[in-house]
Amino acid sequence: MFEAEKLLCDLIALPSVNPAFLAPGDVRAGEQRVAHFLADIAERAGLDIELREVFQQRHNFLACLTSRKRPKQRILLAPHLDTVNGTDEQFTPRKKNGRLYGRGACDTKGSVAAMFGAVCDLSRTGRRPAETEIVFAGLVDEEDAQRGSRALAANRFPADLALVGEPTRLRVVTAHKGSLWLRLETRGRSAHGSRPELGRNAIHSMARIVSLFETEYAAQLKRRRHPVLGRATVSVGVIAGGTQANIVPDRCSISVDRRTLPGETEASVRREITALLRSHGLRAICDDGKQAPCLPLESDPKLPLIAQLLRQFHQSKPAGVDYFCDAAVLAQGGIPSVAFGPGDIAQAHTADEWISIAELERSRRMLVRYLRSLP
Repeated sequence: MFEAEKLLCDLIALPSVNPAFLAPGDVRAGEQRVAHFLADIAERAGLDIELREVFQQRHNFLACLTSRKRPKQRILLAPHLDTVNGTDEQFTPRKKNGRLYGRGACDTKGSVAAMFGAVCDLSRTGRRPAETEIVFAGLVDEEDAQRGSRALAANRFPADLALVGEPTRLRVVTAHKGSLWLRLETRGRSAHGSRPELGRNAIHSMARIVSLFETEYAAQLKRRRHPVLGRATVSVGVIAGGTQANIVPDRCSISVDRRTLPGETEASVRREITALLRSHGLRAICDDGKQAPCLPLESDPKLPLIAQLLRQFHQSKPAGVDYFCDAAVLAQGGIPSVAFGPGDIAQAHTADEWISIAELERSRRMLVRYLRSLP
C-alpha cells in the first residue's frame, strides 16, 4: 500500500511556489523539483512518464497507467503542483492531533499524494483496469494563470473524464463559479489643494462607484441564484489614487473581483456594469484584470461516468464550490470534468494550512476502489 501521508510530508518539504509570487531567482520558485521527485517514484512503480513543457523550466508531469487491453476510455487525475508562498516553517511538515500542517497540505499536495498514490498502488499490485487508461497529470501554474491546464486544453488532450484535485472535503464537485477580475479607472482634473474647486476629484468619483458596487450591485446579484452554487458576488479588493495630499487627484483605479455563475460571460458582466454606472451618471474606463478568462464550470451530473462516480462515492447529489479551479479549463477543452479531493478550502493559503490525515488516507482508498471498478 502506498502511504499518502509519507508522500505528502515529502511534497510539503519540496517548495513549489508559483514564480508569480516571488522575486526572480528565488530558490523556492517553480514546480520542477516536485515533478522530478514524482517522476522517479513513477518510474520505479512501472508507470509511463512524460514531462510536457508549458514554458521554460516548468513542465506538466504525466504518469500513465496503461490498460491490459486496447483502451476504450481514459480517466485523468489532475491536481496542481504549485502553491502560494510561505515561511520556512510552513515548508517543514509537522503532525499534531491527527492533522498534517504545511504549505500545500490541502491546496493541493494532499490531492497529489492521494491521486498519485492510488495510481502507484494499482500499478504495483497489478490491479490495473482491462480497458481503461489512467493518467495522473500534475499541472503547473494553477495559482496564477492556469497555464498548465490551458496547455492541455489547447492541445485537445483526450480524456473521457477528469478528476481535478481540489480540497472539496471528498465531495464530487460538478460546478464552480467563474472568476472575473476587472480594473476600473476614473479620470479627473488635477489642481492645487488650496483651490479644489478648480479640479475634478477622481477619487470622489471612484468612491461613488465603490459604494454602488458594495450596495446596490451586490444586492442585485444576491437575487441571481444557481441551484448548486448559490449567488453571484462582487468585491472591490484594491483601490489606488492620488500622489499627495495637496494635489487634487486626476486618476483613481480599483480592482474588482466578480464571481460569475454558469451562463454569465465577461461580455455580459461588462455590459451590466456599464449600464449600472450610466444609470447613476458615472463613468469609468474598464479593463481586464486577468490574462485569460476564468469561466464557471457546470458539468452534467447525469453523464454516465460522472453518475457512476457519484454512486461509487455514495453521493446522492452533486456539489458546488465558490472558487475557480482547473476543472473549468479542462471542460472548455472538451473533457467532462469534476473537482474532488481531501481537505477544506477554508484552510488553503492560511498561515496554518493543514489537512486531516484520516481524510487524506480515506481519499486514497476511495480513489483506489473507484479506479479498480473501471472496466
